[in-house]
Amino acid sequence: MAMAADKYFEGIENWQAESLYLRRILLDCALDENLKWGKPCYGHDGKNIAIIQGMKGFLALMFFKGALMHDPAGILVPPGPNSNSGRQIRFQSIDDVKNCENSIKSYVQAAINAEKAGLKVEKPDGIDLPKELIVRLEQDKELKSAFDALTPGRQRGYALYIGGAKQAATRTARIDKYRLRILEGKGMHDR
Repeated sequence: MAMAADKYFEGIENWQAESLYLRRILLDCALDENLKWGKPCYGHDGKNIAIIQGMKGFLALMFFKGALMHDPAGILVPPGPNSNSGRQIRFQSIDDVKNCENSIKSYVQAAINAEKAGLKVEKPDGIDLPKELIVRLEQDKELKSAFDALTPGRQRGYALYIGGAKQAATRTARIDKYRLRILEGKGMHDR
């Protein structure tokens, strides 16, 4: 997989120097490198530990179970407002990465220890569905069956997106727009 990862790092346009420095740190921590979800992913004993994420305004190192980790440096942030388990360290320069090197190594070890201990991030109880989706699922048995068959993450993605609209008409339009994808068993971002 090293050749695929090498090609990934050669081909990135934004955050290349920062990504390469971060890669070196992670490989120095004896992590395995693979490409998953189109990004460099680092694991230990077959378990995902962290992933490098190049964003428009920053480069992130996301720890999959970062919510379980102690954050003495105060540098871990949730990737988004609805994030349950992942936590990111964000960088905007090569100096940011260099200045965090010791913390990164410490956090990697903490993430490995959490995996070895079998720690799990508690999942939220159920999914809050918007009223319009509840009504539609009651009326459309085919849609309900397909929605119930989706993974909890896909269900949650639809619930958040549909419920994020301010107007009922927009929420209803979003249900109509994604009905076929739900029937196909796909999440919002699946291809």
